[in-house]
Amino acid sequence: MKKFGIFSLILLFTLVIAACGNNNAAGNKGGTEKVYKVGVDTTYPPFEFKVGDEYKGIDIDLINAIAKNQKFKIQLVPMDFGGIIPAMQANQLDVAIAGMSITDERKKIVDFSQPYFDAGLTVVVKKDNTTIKSVNDLKGKKVAVKKGTTGAKYATDNAAKLGINVVQFNDSPAMFQEVANGNADALIEDYPVISYAIAQKDLGLKIVGDRLNGDKYGIAVLKGQNQDLLKKIDKGLDELKKDGTYDKIIQTYLGKK
Repeated sequence: MKKFGIFSLILLFTLVIAACGNNNAAGNKGGTEKVYKVGVDTTYPPFEFKVGDEYKGIDIDLINAIAKNQKFKIQLVPMDFGGIIPAMQANQLDVAIAGMSITDERKKIVDFSQPYFDAGLTVVVKKDNTTIKSVNDLKGKKVAVKKGTTGAKYATDNAAKLGINVVQFNDSPAMFQEVANGNADALIEDYPVISYAIAQKDLGLKIVGDRLNGDKYGIAVLKGQNQDLLKKIDKGLDELKKDGTYDKIIQTYLGKK
């Protein structure tokens, strides 16, 4: 009985070691690989939008291509743009790609990748409006903006100077409708977004004047966190630009330059 007991213990110990080894091997093969949660705003074509059950757009295609190129896994988490940075601060998101302009204020909270798109803000009015031809004609007007965006910040920061009344919305379609219906005199939006929207459908809107700034979009992680991931994102962007994938993605939604 003693011999059998000792033999049983040795056998059991051997099996435990083997099991641990197999678990480690599985982990090394990606069994415990982290899946990064990516915040997106799917009411923001051509960068992010939903067709049926599928997410599409420049940002969606780009982050998927970067993840594939750099061999990491992601899970898209759609939400209102204004909730993305707070969700990152609450550790509910690891990264954000949402047509997010790189600003000094945001840099206090997040770290950005290299810029991946040159945008810029523009003024938009109802198609039959003939009195507003630039930002200088907005005095005394009601101006619609989207919450949490650089357009909203520009409008609120310059409200007194421009003499405008700012009204904020949760999403771009609601903002567009407000102006098209004549409930607001103008809106301020990212140039590529409104250009795409007008080209896709007659919204009853038109762009007026010059771009108001030179915004650049970046991919964000919470400041001081996920720095290895940020390096992979930058490296992935470089690789996609070199092999032509980046240009192909842009052309899919905006056509050739």
